[in-house]
Amino acid sequence: MQSDPSQPIVSFDDVHLTYDGERDVLRGTRMSLGTGDFRFLTGPSGAGKTSLLKLIYAAHRPTSGSVEVFGHDLSAMPADEMPKLRRRIGVVFQEFRLLDHLTAFENVALPMRVLGVSPNNYRDDVVELLSWVGLAHRIDAQPTVLSGGEKQRVALARALVSKPDLILADEPTGNVDPVMGEKIMRLLLELNRLGTAVVVATHDLGLVRGLKQPILRLKDGQVNLHAPIQDEPQAVAGAAQ
Repeated sequence: MQSDPSQPIVSFDDVHLTYDGERDVLRGTRMSLGTGDFRFLTGPSGAGKTSLLKLIYAAHRPTSGSVEVFGHDLSAMPADEMPKLRRRIGVVFQEFRLLDHLTAFENVALPMRVLGVSPNNYRDDVVELLSWVGLAHRIDAQPTVLSGGEKQRVALARALVSKPDLILADEPTGNVDPVMGEKIMRLLLELNRLGTAVVVATHDLGLVRGLKQPILRLKDGQVNLHAPIQDEPQAVAGAAQ
């Protein structure tokens, strides 16, 4: 499954998302994300940031309009093709989604096992990632004995282990201290520098202000692209591109 590098890797065209036939989360949203882009996704609590991320990795389907990822219309994609696409996306879930019966090492290695990769080819990567996020001493621990911040770091390492083309991070610093939060963001920025597209959903304006990256602002069902925060955010003319 290949996509044209000159085309957006994510494209929303007139996307509507309605819950229970009543509440409009997205209303005619248009936006795009290119190869190597870094975007903060911000907006009021309940605006639909998590829902928008779920549309990108096809956990939700739009009520109307089209969502294309890596050049494929998700609504038209056969179910048996979806796993291939999702393997190109690393997701850091707000609720972690770790398997309690597996160790930290085994949770991080799970995507590689699903891909059928030999343990000899991923063991060093898993150990290195867990060491980088400060969990070398917890490599054999199960999630039931990990703190919330430790679980967040395991979830991040799991999202990165397969070297995805796109990373979607939902409040990745929400359960860690400021020092580890900065370390996590520096890792995401380094991956972005190497060509991985990154979307970070957050309500932490201090984080957004400090890293000075473009912002996708979600409000009232619409997404608009803003320049990095300096003193005050400055909207870029037109819809998100």
